[in-house]
Amino acid sequence: MDDRFNTIAGWTLFGGIVALGLSSLSAHYFLADKPERPEKMGYAIEGVEAEGGAGAAAVLPIANRLATGDVAKGEAIFAKCKACHTIDQGAANGIGPNLWATVGEGIAQGKGGFAFSDSLKAKGGKWDFASLDEWLTNPKKFADGTKMSFAGIANPQERADVILYLNSKGSNLPLPAPEAVPAAGAAPAAGAAAAGPVVGDAAAGEKVFAKCKACHTIEPGQPNGIGPNLAGIAGDKVAEGRGGFAFSDALKGKGGVWDDASLDAWLTAPAKYAPGTKMTFAGIADAKQRADVIAYLKTKK
Repeated sequence: MDDRFNTIAGWTLFGGIVALGLSSLSAHYFLADKPERPEKMGYAIEGVEAEGGAGAAAVLPIANRLATGDVAKGEAIFAKCKACHTIDQGAANGIGPNLWATVGEGIAQGKGGFAFSDSLKAKGGKWDFASLDEWLTNPKKFADGTKMSFAGIANPQERADVILYLNSKGSNLPLPAPEAVPAAGAAPAAGAAAAGPVVGDAAAGEKVFAKCKACHTIEPGQPNGIGPNLAGIAGDKVAEGRGGFAFSDALKGKGGVWDDASLDAWLTAPAKYAPGTKMTFAGIADAKQRADVIAYLKTKK
């Protein structure tokens, strides 16, 4: 009986030793604890972009993405945030803070006494468009140690759409002017001077102007809207007349007249031309489109 028990015990011990050895070999073979990411990921992780993205398209500046963004799309994307955040004015904090009027607010401040992490408090500054873009790309990279468990939004345009939606909720800050970004394969900017002035097309400008009709009337005798009536604006004095329209002090301080140069500078980036202007339109980045709009404005006297 003792011999049989010893035999069984021996085989059991041997089996355990074999299993332990196989486990060790398997760990070394697959390198389960290796620090590098595998060559091919088993599944995609939201907010984690591929390494070595030499072939990836360059990301446009946030100002340019905001100019082409869509608030409605941002609201749809924000749906994934509602598990942790409220967004409407006066709503209570959830797992994360209420996000009403977040754009332009101090980072990790206010929000009804929400308990922000020390790492986010240490960032300082404000939630401007650039910092929000960086945060939404990768919260943990922006503030190592943050309590935010969301991985981030990898798609640059989706981030811009969400930021536009956030801005519409209690902030409504003017959008930054788009930056000049050379097209892929374009010649250096130094050669652009030889091209000469851009000639506008009034018919094409009328089509571009369609986006302006939400705020401006254009026919003689029409009333002002959110912005002033623009009939006869070419050659008129800057921020004067227009049926008593209430221009901003910033624009009144410019002086001069609306000639081709000043109209082009204004249409490129209103907020840059007159910092403090009430004009929320980001501008027209394309020089030909600006020339077309100016040509169209000149036809309306």
